[in-house]
Formats: sequence, structure tokens, C-alpha cells
Amino acid sequence: MKQLMGVINLDHELDKLNELTYFRCGAAVPFASRYRLIDFVLSNMMRADLESVGLFVRRKYRSLMDHLGDGKSWDMNRKHGGLFILPPDWNDPTDTSLGDLQHYHNNLDLFKRGSAKYIVFSGSQHINTIDLQDLYSYHLEKGADVTVVYKKIEQLQPEHELCQRIEVDEENNVTNIHHEKDHPNLYLDIFIMEKKLFLEQVEHCIAHGESYFFRDVIQKNRHKFKIAAYEYHGYHAVINSLESYYKNSLELLQQENYFSLFKESPVQTKIKYEAPTRYLESANVSNSLVANGCIIAGTVENSVIFRGVQVRKGAKIINSVIMQKCIIEEDAVIENVIMDKDVHLSKNRILVGDSKRPFVIAKSSKI
Repeated sequence: MKQLMGVINLDHELDKLNELTYFRCGAAVPFASRYRLIDFVLSNMMRADLESVGLFVRRKYRSLMDHLGDGKSWDMNRKHGGLFILPPDWNDPTDTSLGDLQHYHNNLDLFKRGSAKYIVFSGSQHINTIDLQDLYSYHLEKGADVTVVYKKIEQLQPEHELCQRIEVDEENNVTNIHHEKDHPNLYLDIFIMEKKLFLEQVEHCIAHGESYFFRDVIQKNRHKFKIAAYEYHGYHAVINSLESYYKNSLELLQQENYFSLFKESPVQTKIKYEAPTRYLESANVSNSLVANGCIIAGTVENSVIFRGVQVRKGAKIINSVIMQKCIIEEDAVIENVIMDKDVHLSKNRILVGDSKRPFVIAKSSKI
């Protein structure tokens, strides 16, 4: 879609997944046995056929850049446009911009060179399958300056407490944006606006010492601009804590949730050429997601198993998330555990966490 470009802004996302974000940003955290969190927003933008996508990230981006490469897996390795990964690299001594405005100010060429007239902005912590073409059409139909996306949550969870809320009138125009924890309309960290207006407001904010675009332009000026609200009805999960990561990972074992996320909206990720998983005679696997390249000889129950994991004979994995290339030796027992990549668990070890606060093993550990 030549009229629309994308911006994925990770600058304001805090890395609160403890051991899982010691050496990577939250967007690079593995999820759902094959993917990383960044895959879901990139796939949304791929399906909308955006002209170009700019990814702004400030810290711990090595793992993310390795995963994304040139964007080929999302059909974004193009001669014109495509994926632009833009870590901080600014050397203008006269630059006075702050916060995420630094990214926008120091990468103005990204916006000015493209032919797109509108920009859709997104973070990575809200997993969803939004139709960005439909959002774009809705924005034009409403004739709004800005359109924000929200979802009405029937039952609020602890991970929702940090999310902003959107109040709307009968015509779905925004009347307020706040952090009241008991309000059900969750802002999904997605909005769309005209590029010309965006560039004008970036310049205005920097001139007045502002720092963050959404807060200082949209939230503070809801009476100045016409702000419409687009209600999203599909699959949604917030990954902003270790507990929310664990809970939403295991909830994908429910068929309804899994199909809601993957069936109607295919999700792309970095291609890995690996053999199918081998289940040996002693294997006993039930209600689990198991990626390719694994060798399973033990018991796996209600768990998410990533690529290349080896579960030796007699080992038991229950209610756990086991990431890439971990090795679980004979007769080891794991329950309510999140195990990061390349962990080697020796024979007869027993690791048991709490069902609400899982035990976490950092990447490359040997136990």
C-alpha cells in the first residue's frame, strides 16, 4: 500500500521480563514455539503491504537485528522501501530532541523520501492480528487527524495495569486518554495519522522541549485534534512482564486461542531449515506445542517446546516453556519453568516453580 508506511517504536518499551531480557530487548523474546514478539507486528504490516517500515530501538538490539536480517522473511527486502532498522546513531551537536523524538528527528529522511502520505505506528508488546488496511480505511472515513486503536477487555488482568485507557463517545471519538486501572478500553499502542501533520508536530515538540510523541502530541492535545478510536475485536495478549509471558504462552495450548492467533492471519518468522521433530518410542507428549528439529524421548505435558530441544528418556516437562536448543537429560523433572536458549539440565535434576510465578533459567546456563 503506497499510501501507508509503518513505524515500530520500541523506545518506550521497558525490558521487564527479567532473565529473558538481560541480553535482548523485549521485542526479540521468543514466543509460541517458533516466533519472536516482533514477528506479530511485522506480519500485520506485511499483510497490509506497507511501502516501508522503520524500526526504532535504543538498547539491546543485537539479537533483534540478527533475527530480522534484511527483512526477507516478511517480504521487506526491496529495492525501494522495505525494512529499515534504525538504532541510535546521531552526531548532530545542535540536536536538542529528547525521548523518542530523537529517533524521528535524526531519521527525517526516512519519512521525507517515501511517497506514503500516512503513517501507522505500533509497539511490540500487544500481540494482535489487526487489519491495518481496514484501520486505514476507517481513518479516512472518519476524517480524523489521528485514529487510535483500542480493545474492550471483559476481564482485566495484572498485565493490563500498565496500559493506557481510551474513553470514547457514542461515535467512537476519543474523549480522554488516561491510566485508570479499572477502565476496560485498553489502548493497543497503535495509531495512524497523516505524515505531513506528524512532521509538523515533531518540529513543534522539539522546539518546545517535549520528549515523547504520543504523550506530548496526542494525549495532551485531545481537544485540539480530532481523534477517532478504532475498536479491535480479535486475539490480543499483552506481554509486559514475566508472569504475563508465561500465562499467555500456556494459554496458546487452548485450541481456541491458538486458532484465533494463527488460523486467519499467518505469522511470518525467520526461516530455519531443520528436520521434523523425532518422537522416540519412549516419548509421551500431550497438549503441547512442539516446534521442528526436536528429539523427544521423555514426557511433555502442557508445555511449549521451541526448535532443536532434546528431551532424553525418563525426563518430564510439565507446564513449562523450553526455548531453542535446550537439552534435558535423563530423569530430570521440570514443572512451571521458563528455560531460555541453550540451557543444559543434567540428569536427575528437579526444578519446580510456582504456577503463577514460574522458575526462570537464564540463557546458556548449565545446571
